[in-house]
Amino acid sequence: MTGLRILVVNWLDRENPQAGGAETHLHEIFGRLANRGHSVTALVSGWAGCEPRARLDGIEVHRTGRRYTFSLAAPRYFRRHLSDQPFDVVVEDLNKVPLFARFWAGAPVVLLAHHLFGGTAFQAGPFPVALATWWLERPIPLLYRGLPAVAVSESTRDDLVARGLRAEHIEVIPNGIDIDRYTPAPGEKTVSPTLVFVGRLKEYKRVDLILEAVDRLGGRGLNVLLDVVGKGEREVALRGQADRLGVADRVHFHGFVSEGEKVEFLRRSWVHVLTSPKEGWGISAIEAAACGTPTVASDAPGLRESVVDGETGVLVPHGDAGALADALEGLLRDVELRTRLGRQARAFAEGFSWDESANAIEALLRRVAESPSGGRRQSP
Repeated sequence: MTGLRILVVNWLDRENPQAGGAETHLHEIFGRLANRGHSVTALVSGWAGCEPRARLDGIEVHRTGRRYTFSLAAPRYFRRHLSDQPFDVVVEDLNKVPLFARFWAGAPVVLLAHHLFGGTAFQAGPFPVALATWWLERPIPLLYRGLPAVAVSESTRDDLVARGLRAEHIEVIPNGIDIDRYTPAPGEKTVSPTLVFVGRLKEYKRVDLILEAVDRLGGRGLNVLLDVVGKGEREVALRGQADRLGVADRVHFHGFVSEGEKVEFLRRSWVHVLTSPKEGWGISAIEAAACGTPTVASDAPGLRESVVDGETGVLVPHGDAGALADALEGLLRDVELRTRLGRQARAFAEGFSWDESANAIEALLRRVAESPSGGRRQSP
């Protein structure tokens, strides 16, 4: 079967210092497609000192613009350097600011949505950037109407439908996980009770709630340790909060770590914690689950699907540090419950595979590329 010529327009690639879950998805899915014989090109933003071109996981990576200028730089770069390539299909990653690729990419476009920010944009960055993000998400129903779309969760599909897209145009294809890499390690939990957060230190991640819970647990005689794995602009503020609460000696900021080190943190910790008000999927919760570690998370869109309340972890009202501390205490003090949830979490995680996700996306892209309408379906 003939390979497809695929262009993926994504904000970042996995080498970008700001890379996160969307970039994991990019390389896990499209790296697999490249290895299957498809030609995959990625158009992404750059950063200070980066190479303008790279080949990663079989993907030809073109970098242009920066984090806050990519939406303007991408169309210009495409016209100058990529418009002569006969792409069969273009995948636009709808993450942060829409790129409106259907108006400039010159091939059938598939929308890939991890999650939309909405009002949470104002917790994720400077006010002018947040306002622009919020404002640019407003015309999504009009400008993306009729395009085939992939949502990584039911929550994201529901959000798109609530904004005016047609449910029948949206296929839910969850993120996967490398279940051979993320595995439990019996007997390797820390001696003392340990929590772990894995992710970027952004305001909307609400790591401050975890620090407050650590303080409350200390007052109840549970001097837990918290490993914060990741980096971001909130680190200085979070360190200051830990000092003010008197828990700095129990909170360890590890910054960026290797994939192998991340797996070890997830294996050895007693409980994984994720307190965002909204996620596209909550991939770190699935990674923790695969390692046999239950998650306590906000009862929020996306997280309700990656954490099964009472089975693979516990969901708590978002923003309620007291409820968070209560749920953590319940798991930390009850080894039988914690072990059972960890075992069920691993079984749950085994239902998600990057290979299966890649199969589903490959099939969709082929249908779009071979469709007489070129993927530009119009609403009746």
